[in-house]
Amino acid sequence: MSPALAAPLFAVSLGVTLAAARLFARRLDRLGVRFGFPEALIGLLTALAADGPEISSALISLIKGAHDVGVGVLVGSNGFNLAAMIGLSALIAGSVRLARNTLVLEGAVGLTVTLLAAALLLGWVSPVAASVSAAIVLVPYLFAVVTRGRPSERPREPDTSDNPTHHLLGLIVLDVIVIVAGSLGMVQAALSLAGSWHISHTVLGVLILGPLTSIPNALTANRLGRAGRGAALVGETFNSNTINLAFGVIVPSLFVTFAATTTTGKLQLAWLVGATLVTMAALARPGGMRRPAAAALIGLYFAFVVGTLVG
Repeated sequence: MSPALAAPLFAVSLGVTLAAARLFARRLDRLGVRFGFPEALIGLLTALAADGPEISSALISLIKGAHDVGVGVLVGSNGFNLAAMIGLSALIAGSVRLARNTLVLEGAVGLTVTLLAAALLLGWVSPVAASVSAAIVLVPYLFAVVTRGRPSERPREPDTSDNPTHHLLGLIVLDVIVIVAGSLGMVQAALSLAGSWHISHTVLGVLILGPLTSIPNALTANRLGRAGRGAALVGETFNSNTINLAFGVIVPSLFVTFAATTTTGKLQLAWLVGATLVTMAALARPGGMRRPAAAALIGLYFAFVVGTLVG
C-alpha cells in the first residue's frame, strides 16, 4: 500500500475507532448510572469500553505476525495511561483522592497482573502458569467488585437518554464491531507507513499506536477527575492496564509464541513496573496524588519516551 493511500486510511480508521470507543464508554457508563452500579464496577466497565482500540490493535498486530508492534501497543498504552489518566487528572483537578482500601484492591490487582505479564514476556513463567495465576487474582477481584461495592454518594451525570436498555445494548454491540473494523484498517495502514517511512516497530507500537489508541481512556479519566470521582478514575486506569495485559498478552500467549524480548523491551517493562509503584505510592499519601507528584509522574513518562527513542 502506498503512503498516499495508507496515510488517509490510518487517519480515518483512527478517527472512527476513537469515536466508536467514546460512544461505547458513554453508553456503558449510562447503563452503570441507570442500574446504580458501584464506582469500582463503573470504572471496570468504562476501562473495558475504552480499551477496545488497544486490545483490537494489539491482537490484529499479533495475527499479522508483528509481535513487537502488538506488545509495544500495550506497554506504550499502559505507560501513557498512568501519566495521562491519573497524572494529568491530578494536575488539572489539583489532586486525585480515594479510599485507602480501594487503592489497595485496585493497585494490588493491577501490579500483580503487570508483574505476571512482564515475567511471561521475559520467559520467566510459562503461558499456562501466567494464565492460571492471573485467573486466581482476577476472579476474586471481579466477585468483590460486583458483590461488595456500594453505590457512590457523589452526584453523577443524570441519565437523560430515552433509549430503553435493550437499545443501548444493541448500540454497544455495534460499537464493538466498528472498533474492530477501524483497528484493522489502522494497523494495516500503520504497518505500511512504517515500512515506507522506516519507522521501527518498537516506536510504532510504543509511541504511536499505544498513546493514540489510549486517547478515549484519557478523555474519560479527565472527566472523572474533574468530577472528583477518584475511585472510578483510579479503577478505570488500573483496570485498563490489567485488561490490556490480560487479554493482549497473557491469554494470547496460550495460542501464540512471543518473540524474545529485546534489551529495550526489558527496560520498558521495568519502567512500567516502576511507574506503577510510583503511582500507587503517590496515591497512598495523605490527600492523594497532588500536583507535584503528578508532574513527576508525567516527567517519568517523557523520560520513558526519550529512552525508547534512544534505545
